Amino acid sequence: MSFETDLKRLEEITELLKADETGLEESLKLYEEASALNKKLTKTLEEVRRRIETVSSDGITEEVKEEN
Repeated sequence: MSFETDLKRLEEITELLKADETGLEESLKLYEEASALNKKLTKTLEEVRRRIETVSSDGITEEVKEEN
């Protein structure tokens, strides 16, 4: 899946868990899925940050770091 698709699914899961309409087992499955997606998305963002730092040589890297 793409980053955007994974992020959208994570948002959907968050809404499902907030709605409090799922049972304990389903909530646990959703939580596990959300945790895996969160880990994947975080890894992707870290890789992108490293690529930006590698490509940048004109001060942009510092600006990116300050925004985080």
